[in-house]
Amino acid sequence: MFGDALGQDASVLRWRVDITKAHPARVYDLFLGGTDNYPVDRAAAAAALAANPRGYLDIRHNRDFLRRAVTTLTAQDGIRQFLDIGTGLPTQENVHQIAQRISPDSRVVYVDNDPVVLAQVYTLLTSRSEGRTDYIDADLKQPARILEQAAKTLDFDQPVALVLAAVLHFVEDEEAYRAVRELVDALPSGSRLVLSHLTEDVNPEAIRAVRRTYTERGFTFVLRSNRDVERFFTEAGLVLEEPGVVQVHRWRPDGAAPSPEQADPARLATFDAIEMIRFHDINDVTDADINIYAATGRKV
Repeated sequence: MFGDALGQDASVLRWRVDITKAHPARVYDLFLGGTDNYPVDRAAAAAALAANPRGYLDIRHNRDFLRRAVTTLTAQDGIRQFLDIGTGLPTQENVHQIAQRISPDSRVVYVDNDPVVLAQVYTLLTSRSEGRTDYIDADLKQPARILEQAAKTLDFDQPVALVLAAVLHFVEDEEAYRAVRELVDALPSGSRLVLSHLTEDVNPEAIRAVRRTYTERGFTFVLRSNRDVERFFTEAGLVLEEPGVVQVHRWRPDGAAPSPEQADPARLATFDAIEMIRFHDINDVTDADINIYAATGRKV
């Protein structure tokens, strides 16, 4: 079933959309082939792609890491509850789809504060009848509100997987570490943290150029090192799971990354660089392409 955490209808939410400023969730969705965006979002995505022409590999491989992590936690570790914060626009292979395909009774709570994202919930996030899927209109910087609302759907006496995929680089240092600590503190033993984060460790010139394109548009954009990412786990008292903090395509690869879409060559000639992304094979990747770390940790 789908819960009623929003308490707002889609028409009301649409009035909250600011189409004069790019939004990270909408820009991210563009790289995944999404269509819920505005000219300002396309301009931001185009600038980022110009700064790092293979940057789409970061986003596409981040999404595939989410698939692998949720699959592992559900199928191998018996996790049946997920709290996904900064989830972004619903697209293919959302957390609840992955988890409920394996265990139909899985419960998932999504958290975001973009009205475009929230409006899409009504039409795109349909849960299996055995499980439950809810959505909270809140910011990562509001852990108390998130936990209070999530408790209406999740049982905090049972393990929960906290998913923070490609969201913490939009939060300043101390706020980010504080939020993670407060969220993890509320979780019971056996819970997990699933985290991915942009870095300048690998390809600093390109990723700094990308950062400039976002900061010029008013985004907070913090690039963190391997040690900085590991700090999210150590400060929260979590045990890092194998293989530790690694580039996102190196986190337990399973050879099942999605194949690119196919199109008539004549049509391809009419597409711009952003539209072409979904036709690129993400298996054509090297370590030098990837500027995002991934890791999971367990609460003892």
